[in-house]
Order: sequence, then C-alpha cells, then structure tokens
Amino acid sequence: MAKEWILNSAMNRYQLNFKRNVGPTSESIRKCSPKTLDEWREYYFANVKSKGHIEELGRRLYVKITEVIQSEVAEVTEQDCIDYMFQLVIDRTYDGYQTEIQTIYGQLQNILDIKIEPAPDEWDRLFNVDFFIKIGEKHIGLQIKPVNNGLQLPEIHKEYALQAETHKKFTAKFGGKVFYIFSEKVNGNKVIANKEVVEDIRKEVERLESYV
Repeated sequence: MAKEWILNSAMNRYQLNFKRNVGPTSESIRKCSPKTLDEWREYYFANVKSKGHIEELGRRLYVKITEVIQSEVAEVTEQDCIDYMFQLVIDRTYDGYQTEIQTIYGQLQNILDIKIEPAPDEWDRLFNVDFFIKIGEKHIGLQIKPVNNGLQLPEIHKEYALQAETHKKFTAKFGGKVFYIFSEKVNGNKVIANKEVVEDIRKEVERLESYV
C-alpha cells in the first residue's frame, strides 16, 4: 500500500499518466471495445503507444523517485516538520476561517450580528433551505442562489414558485419564513445582490424574538 502511494504520488506529480504521455486511454479503450485484457493490451501497443514507450515512462518514474524525491526527502529536517504542523493547524485553519466568513452567509451573519447555521442534509431535501437562524424554538430558513448579472433571476423565480410549497411546510413546522439570498461576484468577491432581503430577515428575527 505504501509503495503504491509513492508510485501514484510521483506519477501524478510529474504527469507521466497525462494524455500527452500515455495517449487518450479512455477514448482508445472505447474504440477498441475489448472483451479481454489481452485484447486491450495488444490494441494499445499497436495503436496508441508502444510497449517500449511505457517502459521508458516507468524508468523515468524510477529516476524521479530514487533520485529527485529521495534527495528532497533527505533535505527535510525535524524543524521543517514541526513548522509545517504549526502552519497546518494554526495558519491554514485561520486562513480557511477568514475565507469562510467572507462567503455570503458569513457576510449576512456579520450584518445581522446573529448566528447562522448550515441546515441538516434532510432539510435541503424536505424544505429547500441551505442555512437557518434559530430564534428560541423557532427557525428562519435561508436559501442562497448564485446569479450572474441577474441572468438567472427568471429561472430562480420560476424555481421559487415550485419550491413555495416546501417553504410553507418549513414555516408550518418551524414558525419562521424562508428567504432567498442572491449571490453574485463583483471584482472576484461574492456579495449579496438583493440587499433589501437583509432588512426583511431582520424584521423576521424581531418578530420571532417577540415570542421568546
């Protein structure tokens, strides 16, 4: 297992299994439609790449592992490993957290100053909601939809009409409304397209809080 992992990692790193090296294998085997492994092997060597070519790729792989990768491994120090673990656990976790809060629901959470939670998988199927806000024993549903300069809006409104019944079921069960948040990219960053929905959600939060 360890040997296969090394071979696979090195092969992918140096792209020895790419189409330019081994040919269009998926297309070729469909064209061949072999009944046996031997039939496929014979077709491949005759029509795609020669046996000698594959052997040469194997030799190149061996050199990469035993010369290049081995020399790189020899340069790794104990301190490199310690530093890497700190980067992985501390630095990259923080970077991931910052990326997360910059998403639409993170922005909305900051604007409303209220916790927004991912909806359970079954809620997506049953109620068509992605996130929810918990107010006491009641919940507000949120569904985020990406739009591209408003081009998908007609389709989304049509979809909303189809999903209206599931949203009514959500409201009947959890007491709160379901809101659509349209997400669009501006200068590479995701922003809320229908900003007016923020105030609508805020009013619904206040309404539900009056029952708590």
